[in-house]
Amino acid sequence: MSRPKPQILIEKSQGLYRSEQILASQGIWAVFYQGQPINLKTVNTLISYPGPKYRKTSFANPGHAVNLARKLNTLFDSQDFTVVLLNQGQQIFP
Repeated sequence: MSRPKPQILIEKSQGLYRSEQILASQGIWAVFYQGQPINLKTVNTLISYPGPKYRKTSFANPGHAVNLARKLNTLFDSQDFTVVLLNQGQQIFP
């Protein structure tokens, strides 16, 4: 089964081969831990270079968020990681 075509809200062409498209979305899917939003950091305990790596925990498509929550639940042997649909909120800019 193929993906449905996205709804293009606006489009701006830049040069011959580049175009930016703004697509409609149902919202943002985020991974929560025990009902709280999280950040995810990977650290190498053997060496400090290049430093910690921060991973994404919010996505424009639900599949990536669900996969991450499943992996974290397996890793930490819990059911505390969930996926939350964020479709409205407080505007902070401008």
